[in-house]
Amino acid sequence: MNPFAALNALPRHLRQPAVRDLAWALSSAPLLHRAPWPQRHPLSGSGWVDDPDKLRHWLLGLERDPALLLDWLARSASRRLGLYYERLWQFALHQAPGVELLAANLPIRQGGHTLGELDIVLRDREGVHHLELAIKFYLGPEHGDGADPAHWLGPGCHDRLDRKLAHLAEHQLPISARPESREALQGLGLDQVRARLWLGGYLFYPWHARAGSPLGADPQHLRGHWLHQRDWRDFHSAHGQGRWQPLPRQAWLGPARVAAAQVWSTGQLRDWLAALDPRAQAQLMVRLEPGEDGDWQEAERAFLVAEQWPHLTQTA
Repeated sequence: MNPFAALNALPRHLRQPAVRDLAWALSSAPLLHRAPWPQRHPLSGSGWVDDPDKLRHWLLGLERDPALLLDWLARSASRRLGLYYERLWQFALHQAPGVELLAANLPIRQGGHTLGELDIVLRDREGVHHLELAIKFYLGPEHGDGADPAHWLGPGCHDRLDRKLAHLAEHQLPISARPESREALQGLGLDQVRARLWLGGYLFYPWHARAGSPLGADPQHLRGHWLHQRDWRDFHSAHGQGRWQPLPRQAWLGPARVAAAQVWSTGQLRDWLAALDPRAQAQLMVRLEPGEDGDWQEAERAFLVAEQWPHLTQTA
């Protein structure tokens, strides 16, 4: 399903964070192999598919000089992770051979009211497409059936995999075929488009229980663990090789790479854990191991959640 799976080791070799995130977005597996709506890799009709090494060379060129990418990202003031993910894809689609990015975040309006927007409208050798992009992190059930998407929750508990899939299939993707979209599409010289989705991210499994994957999960999906704060000591004993530290939200996409001087000591982690509110929002922790080039690199990641998770009373 991902035409660039052969490049999925490349992000670990990239030092520039934005370039690493871009390479990760383009090469990582989707969460699901089967979804309620057809999936399509946004670059599957590009010239890069014929020669993935050209994509590799393009990314390595950005690693040497990321100014063009950084300038593009700086044009958006939003710090939301989902919008950052979309901006990475927009940049790639602007640059991809054989792809014409016709619109991004195209608003669909009726009577002065915005009904929604189309994330991406593009033309390539396979036709004209409306694509919805999403980046998600879901935690699986501690008890019960992991196959049911309703049991997979976002770290703040207000997002559920089944609800996201239903919203995509019932609202976000069909909107481009609705009469209300006709005017917006005609403004691009289009009569109709084919709607597809691309859902990236991670699935996190309870560390001390055996939970199955959600129905339709991609066999190569990215994964981690989750645990309650009270279980940290036992978890750390079983996963203690290297160093653990929290990962800032803006760094949740590509594999973490941290300079040796910025790696937390055992004392820093201990003090941070001692000060952590038992009701704190979920913290994404990363285990780092020394790399061959002097930086420390991600070995695994895990969500550390509040004592009452998933029965939270505040927004996380």
